[in-house]
Amino acid sequence: MISVNNVTVSFGSFNLLDCISFHISEQDKIGLVGKNGAGKSTLMKLITGEQSPTSGSIEMPSGLSIGYLPQIMEHHRGRTVIEEVMTVFDHLRAMEEELEILTAELGERTDYESASYEALITRLNDLNDRLALETGESPLVQAKKVLYGLGFKEEELSRNTETFSQGWNMRIELAKILLSKPDVLLLDEPTNHLDIESIEWFEDYLKAFRGSLMMVSHDRKFLDNVTTRTVEILLGHIHDYKVPYSQYVTLRQERIAQQTAAYENQQRMIEKTEDFINRFRYKPTKSNQVQSRIKALEKLDRIEIDETENASINLRFPPAQRSGDVVFKATGITVGYPQKVVFSNADIEIKRGEKVALIGRNGEGKTTLMRVIMKELYPLEGEAKTGHNVSIGYYAQNQEDILDPSETVFGTLDRIAVGDIRTRLRDILGAFLFKGEDIDKRVSVLSGGERARLGMAKLMLSPYNVLALDEPTNHMDIRSKDILKQALKSFDGTLIVVSHDRDFLDGLVDKLYEFRDGKVTEHLGTVADFLRRRKLESLQELERKAPVQEKAPARASEGEKEFRKMKAVSKEERKIRNRIDYLEKQISAHEAKMAEIEKILANPGNNDDILDLTRDYLEHKRTVDEQTLEWTSLMEQIENK
Repeated sequence: MISVNNVTVSFGSFNLLDCISFHISEQDKIGLVGKNGAGKSTLMKLITGEQSPTSGSIEMPSGLSIGYLPQIMEHHRGRTVIEEVMTVFDHLRAMEEELEILTAELGERTDYESASYEALITRLNDLNDRLALETGESPLVQAKKVLYGLGFKEEELSRNTETFSQGWNMRIELAKILLSKPDVLLLDEPTNHLDIESIEWFEDYLKAFRGSLMMVSHDRKFLDNVTTRTVEILLGHIHDYKVPYSQYVTLRQERIAQQTAAYENQQRMIEKTEDFINRFRYKPTKSNQVQSRIKALEKLDRIEIDETENASINLRFPPAQRSGDVVFKATGITVGYPQKVVFSNADIEIKRGEKVALIGRNGEGKTTLMRVIMKELYPLEGEAKTGHNVSIGYYAQNQEDILDPSETVFGTLDRIAVGDIRTRLRDILGAFLFKGEDIDKRVSVLSGGERARLGMAKLMLSPYNVLALDEPTNHMDIRSKDILKQALKSFDGTLIVVSHDRDFLDGLVDKLYEFRDGKVTEHLGTVADFLRRRKLESLQELERKAPVQEKAPARASEGEKEFRKMKAVSKEERKIRNRIDYLEKQISAHEAKMAEIEKILANPGNNDDILDLTRDYLEHKRTVDEQTLEWTSLMEQIENK
């Protein structure tokens, strides 16, 4: 169906993809894997036509429809969620309008034997067939099913798209792609902004999808549950395995072992041959044999071992000083912002040595609680305290964005390291897969996964006894996640982690706090235990009638409204002004970053990655737009008081 034929993509003398060929057949479910920067996203852009190869070709049938979800995209504004998603069905409305026109014309025609009348009948039948095929179920019902599956609630469908975060807008775009029912789906890290329940629904959808699928994902279980074929990009070349991800890992190890054995045998043969040549090079009686073996070595097809990162890496966080028995305790806290209460009346207790996950829908309060733990935000009601001798290392979602783009990888750590740990910086960076010349790269040219790893490496420089990690594995490849997971499992302090990555959390945490519908619920046990319980709940919920939808968290309950009324006006206004000050600082910081990127884009150097810089610029711009919208709303509240 889609043939990639001898495709090469070059940047100067460097070949990102080197004469690769493979075929995507009907109903193939392919996991596209490889380390960050290997060329996975580039390959998808080549197939969609967004990028052209340096040489080679990509062939596909005419009329083949492709649904492509990139990592970063522009989002539409000015429509509600349901209005935006329903634009997918504009072609149906156009067909219905054409059908009405043709039906009216047919009623006026009397030239029943003419060729034009026959053509009119043919077109009319064709339109009826296509409409019958595509409208077996109401477009509105189809749209709502997909949106509910991706985590939207009934009352959120009438909100404008610009009032949602980038992650939720990604879900809107994904819904549009799925509803368009393309022949081929190309999905670049689709689960980055999905919570656990949305991922479960999405898995079921893709299993039932009858078209072809190629997907980049760093979620091992997601790949295993959805894909049946794994295509690896390694050093510019393609290795094709007709198995899911976990089986691919085993087969890859076997291939490397076979290559290693063959390489070692060949090296022994070469060594013996060279020894013979050196011993008898100047003996006339052996000259023919020497020349014969020299020619044999020149013609020898040398075996190379594929690059592998299976070397044993023992990454450990520094030993944690003993804290008090209770690391963090919240009693009856209500938390939120002047314009919205996020969750209320929550009791949370995290003890020394526990490894705790915060899970739930995006926007339900996981990051908000992290801000309370870090004392960046204070409860509107109730009490929150950190324990005795608690030292917290915090990894925020935007950690990689606050790295200095002009600094090198090594310089980022060297600038803040003190004492004996400075002698271990290369070892620390090596453990996070920064090797050789990688440590001299500027932060500005790093991929999202590399920046995430560098941000995590910074946490290694201080002996924290509590690690608070907010989505630490976003953009990390599977190898990097495995290294981090093993280090966290052996960490002897307390771990609090926000993540929707089931494979990462499985075997790592032993307690969960679920954020749902403005409440926080404690669950003892593993992620697998939690999912089993939630699956039962979900089956019961599916039996409810469609109109019974959960209330959107964006709207306050009656109790929350009453709670707000009880607050003194002066206190509320002070909070609004504090939020305004915070937003103004954030907007200025992001605009400064945009200005820096604009300077680089105006005169890029040889080492500047234009695609990465453009993505970074768009990320900052979206954040500025969102924060400006909130700032405007808050200013109006102040002016109307």
